[in-house]
Amino acid sequence: MSQFNVYVSVSNDLVTDQRVAKVCTTLYHRGYKVCLIGRQLPSSLPLIEQPYKQIRLRLFFLKGPLFYACLNLRLFFYLLFKKTDILHANDLDTLLANYLVSIIRNKPLVYDSHEYFTGVPELAHNHFARRSWKAIEKWILPRLKYCITVNQSIANLYLQEYGVQFHVLRNMPMRWQETPLPSRADLGLPVDRTLILLQGNGINIHRGAEELTEAMQFIDEQFLLLIIGNGDVLPKLKTMVSSLTLDNKVWIMDRMPYEKLKNYTACSDLGVTLDKDNNLNYRFSLPNKIFDYLQAGIPVLSSRLPELEHIVKNYKVGWLLDEVTPTGIAQKIHSIFTNSVEYEQCRLHAKEAGKSLIWEEEKVILDRLYMQIEKENPNFATNKINIQ
Repeated sequence: MSQFNVYVSVSNDLVTDQRVAKVCTTLYHRGYKVCLIGRQLPSSLPLIEQPYKQIRLRLFFLKGPLFYACLNLRLFFYLLFKKTDILHANDLDTLLANYLVSIIRNKPLVYDSHEYFTGVPELAHNHFARRSWKAIEKWILPRLKYCITVNQSIANLYLQEYGVQFHVLRNMPMRWQETPLPSRADLGLPVDRTLILLQGNGINIHRGAEELTEAMQFIDEQFLLLIIGNGDVLPKLKTMVSSLTLDNKVWIMDRMPYEKLKNYTACSDLGVTLDKDNNLNYRFSLPNKIFDYLQAGIPVLSSRLPELEHIVKNYKVGWLLDEVTPTGIAQKIHSIFTNSVEYEQCRLHAKEAGKSLIWEEEKVILDRLYMQIEKENPNFATNKINIQ
């Protein structure tokens, strides 16, 4: 086993970030000693046991500029005095601390951008915050050598803006083990209704959840919408469910560990992802939920965005929605389940696509990048990484 250390930084609480968990596990199996650093929240679920070390920092602030300042300050001093060989920063909100440590200690830095950070809607009307993040990005990105992002559209944006080549590492699920999964009855789900699923850790405002919920008042009683995850729109959705008397047609469930979530995914009949083209980040999004749906072998209803359209059309796994409106969603869902032949074809294609759109295939990109780092940095020459 190599004595090289990789310190991976994120701004979340580590529980439901499957991409980071897969990256850390892949690096662990490359022979690295991996330490994942996140933060502790009052609502944080217990950590899931992993083969690598996990640390959660307690911070004085939970959100806003003071949170990000505190996070980067804590990260800076934590990393500065650790025996680290490679730094791996996830998203722009952890990059500053990692970059400064990499310069001071002359260590390679990997930047893993999960989204087009400065294009998120939360920054659209907060000009000071957006300018601040953009300044950090403009200062650091052109100086980076090892960069990853989640799809080709975002990689193209960074290339055009900064002339930096990003490797594309899509957030695909691990191949599910072929073991019996709980039935609907085991999960307390109705066995005689058609289940529509919206899952995710970013069920936020203006990502189609409001329209989907409202659409349920126009949809037959045989349909049940499951919304599972977390996000800033959930309180609004719960109010809508109550005011529209949809308690029997919309069930909202809190976020849960991935191993539990996939049981609900596998029991569903249709997975939806309805991001709208109202900002750059959403326009070029490729939500990992679409790969979870395909891994479960269920077809997809998606908004017509470039990356999503490519998957849906190329693999013939579902349907595209031209306009995310309550009536448009209702009509499309009724249409999908009226044509049973087309539905079954999409289900078969989804199951087939799920066999190849998996992390075991995609992680080759990460392996190649770390092989490049090992070759280009002299301190790795005398103690070659053991690749398992």
